[in-house]
Amino acid sequence: MRLQVKLNANLNFKISYLVCLLSFLTLSAQKDFTGLKHWEIPSKNPDRIILTFYGDPTSSRAVTWRTNTEIENSVAQISEATVNANIEYNPKTYKASIEKLKLGQYQRNNSFSVNYHSVIFKDLKPNTLYAYRVGDGDKFWSEWIHFKTAKKEYSKTEFVFFGDSQNRLLSHWSRVIRMAYQTAPNASFAIHGGDLVDDAHRDYEWAEWFKAGGFIHSQWTNIPVLGNHEYWPLIAENEQKYTSIHWRPQFTLPVEDDINKNLHETVYTVDYQDVRIIVLNSNFNLSTQTKYIEEKLKTSTAKWNIITCHHSIFSPALGRDFRYGRKNWKPLFDKYNVDLVLNGHDHTYARGHVPKIFENDIESNEIKTVYVTSVSGPKFYRLDRKQLKEGYVKDGYKSDKISHLVQFFQVITIDEDKLTYVAYTATGKEYDRAVIIKDFESGEKKFYKKNEGPK
Repeated sequence: MRLQVKLNANLNFKISYLVCLLSFLTLSAQKDFTGLKHWEIPSKNPDRIILTFYGDPTSSRAVTWRTNTEIENSVAQISEATVNANIEYNPKTYKASIEKLKLGQYQRNNSFSVNYHSVIFKDLKPNTLYAYRVGDGDKFWSEWIHFKTAKKEYSKTEFVFFGDSQNRLLSHWSRVIRMAYQTAPNASFAIHGGDLVDDAHRDYEWAEWFKAGGFIHSQWTNIPVLGNHEYWPLIAENEQKYTSIHWRPQFTLPVEDDINKNLHETVYTVDYQDVRIIVLNSNFNLSTQTKYIEEKLKTSTAKWNIITCHHSIFSPALGRDFRYGRKNWKPLFDKYNVDLVLNGHDHTYARGHVPKIFENDIESNEIKTVYVTSVSGPKFYRLDRKQLKEGYVKDGYKSDKISHLVQFFQVITIDEDKLTYVAYTATGKEYDRAVIIKDFESGEKKFYKKNEGPK
């Protein structure tokens, strides 16, 4: 009898061992993590958490995060922030939407899938500090993270702009976003002006981008702009380009129903208090967006209107020329008195403006639009000084400040009738400053360079 029990036990052990071995081999075949760093590998714990706008900024936000495919049910919880840990006792819980992304569809990725989870927080109170966390609703949670909703009434707004991050993200761009956070920790949002990564579909680069920003991505609300490096061939031998396979799963962004579906979540508008930010996709379907621009500017009731797209309207780099934007979009910026245009793409720094010229051709400090091209990453191009000085004269552009071989970030502060623009280097040193004073009744704007005019 004892021999039979022993034989049965041995048989059961062997069967269990074979089942475990087969399960492991199956799992290994499905999930190729070979050569990956630990922060690239998905797990049950939420990572790559990012906050974005979706709906009215006074009452809503969207959050997106990543896990492995074992997490098939997920939630986000939110509560008004308190001075102690009581936020855990009575949060509101939202069930997440889940989208699976097969990374192996791109040949430079390891072959495995991940789950992206997203929630849109609704019915929030204006001007309120909230704490939120994301997870499976049981054992695997993120930390509690703070953000503040916008005020209903007009008030001071501060935000940060990053030109192309793109290259050596973890080693070199990390210091820029972290210095930006040190400089403007209470910024309401951050605009990433395209070319966030170098290779649209490569998961390693997105892993670096998220690790470089860390908790900042989940605390600042983000406005990502599609660059040409987020619009890339999936197959090396094929010239057909596709929006990054990561873009829509990892960013939850407003959907404009009235435009081409290909442009969804790459063209959208954010109204933050009395600032309208129009995000454009300068890679494709440009004529469709020309109509969109006019509609959004014509119907804008905001006191300040800002445009951001990746390609520079006034290209400051050698061999660059976004002619379509300059010939078709700029006239609309002039017509509707756009205040600021923020661009990247050219890996240099240039700030200029279109002045308001009187009939006797005497230039005053009255202006139409300020144009900025900037770079936050470590990749640089040569400036085309002649083009900046002479090439855009017919377009009414006047160059004010240029630089190259420097990593920058910009902090823009809007306080009543005053917009203050400051460009900082990666070391946190102020490099450039300009101030716009605007008369809201007439729309007239006066422009002051550094050390000029009102402080």
